[in-house]
Formats: sequence, C-alpha cells, structure tokens
Amino acid sequence: MVTREVTKSIPGILRPYKEFVQGLGLKDGDQIAYYGCVGTCTPFIEFNAVAVRGLHVEQVFVPLLDETKAKKIQNVEDVGMQVSGGPATLRPKLLVFMGGLAMPMMPVTKEQVRDIIRKHVGAKVAGICFMSMFEKAGWLDTVDFDLMIDATLDPVVVTRK
Repeated sequence: MVTREVTKSIPGILRPYKEFVQGLGLKDGDQIAYYGCVGTCTPFIEFNAVAVRGLHVEQVFVPLLDETKAKKIQNVEDVGMQVSGGPATLRPKLLVFMGGLAMPMMPVTKEQVRDIIRKHVGAKVAGICFMSMFEKAGWLDTVDFDLMIDATLDPVVVTRK
C-alpha cells in the first residue's frame, strides 16, 4: 500500500472514507457491510455511516464475522446513524473491516477475513483501525485492502478533580 495523505482528528478519518466510497460509483440501494466487534467498533462504524449517509446506500453491521447476525444501519431522527434491530441480507459492494477484529484475544483470524472477502466476489475492501492494529496483527500480508485508514490516539489526556 502507498500512503496518500496524512490527516488529523475525526474528519481525517471520515473525509477520506467518504471520498473513497464516492469514487466507487455506488448506486442507490447498493450495500456497504461493516464487520466489527460488538460495542467497541459500533460507534466508529456509525461515524463512518454518517459520512456516507447522503449516498443512499444500504449500510449493514456484521458482528465479528457472523453474517447470519447482520443488522441494518439506519438514520434515526435527532440521533444519527444507528444499528437497528432489523435483519439484513448481505449483498455488499464494499466490505469494511474494523481494527477491533485484529485485537489480541478476538476470535477472528486474518484467514477468516480473507475467506469472507473471497466469498463476496467483486466487492471492494476497506480497513479502519487505530494504532496500526492491522499491521501489528500481521493482517497486511493476507488481507488486500483497497483503502486502509489507520488513526492514532495520541495523546489521550485525562483530567480529574
């Protein structure tokens, strides 16, 4: 992979993601499937879903890699994009894998991710992680990302009274 730009903050994650998705030429009703850990990846998935909500694509959350548990992501008025309770049938044009999947102790291997990618022939592949998680977990030799966003949380300042 070639580094194309270095950005900052939440917009530094969302803008390149939105530009990438726009460049795919997705049509109304095409689908983006986000794969991630329940709870910890979900808010970041919803951030990214907000960035592309105006494209009118269907967005879906898949907990870990269990596609039988896929749920729709929908715009909730006065709240934002949220994972709903409704089930979703997968037919993705874009697969987005979150870095939480690559964390130690997660029941996900890079080979399983590779197999999911192979299952969805023709789908583009994006990865969004923090602190070089895909690199640290050794995924880059197995998972061929069309886009990878690697953000850094540094420093984290905590103030207490």
